[in-house]
Amino acid sequence: MIDPKEMLATLVDRLATTAKVENVFGQPIESHGKTIIPVARVSYRLGAGGGEGSETPTESSASRKTGVGGGGGGIVQATPVGVLEVTEAGARFVRFFDPQMATGLIAGGIMIGLLLRRLFRRK
Repeated sequence: MIDPKEMLATLVDRLATTAKVENVFGQPIESHGKTIIPVARVSYRLGAGGGEGSETPTESSASRKTGVGGGGGGIVQATPVGVLEVTEAGARFVRFFDPQMATGLIAGGIMIGLLLRRLFRRK
């Protein structure tokens, strides 16, 4: 039986070869004295489990062998974050607009505003 640690190591090796920024978004682009390099956030979710077996004696001379197996799996997610723009004057990071992050920031701001309102109303 495969050890769960070995299984996870194999999964990480296989997923690492496929989850490169170049595979998702392509190579850097050079044009008009600028180099544009895509930037992504890559996350892994992995899981593995093992099993065991046992041998139980029976009335006949042969013993009965039983066991359970194991397995594993994973997922890789690459999300575009922005681009790195490199020119002779320097480099700058241009972030893409993320509606999910903006929604979270707005919701957090509302919650903080309501909390502060409640705290100052008590005094």
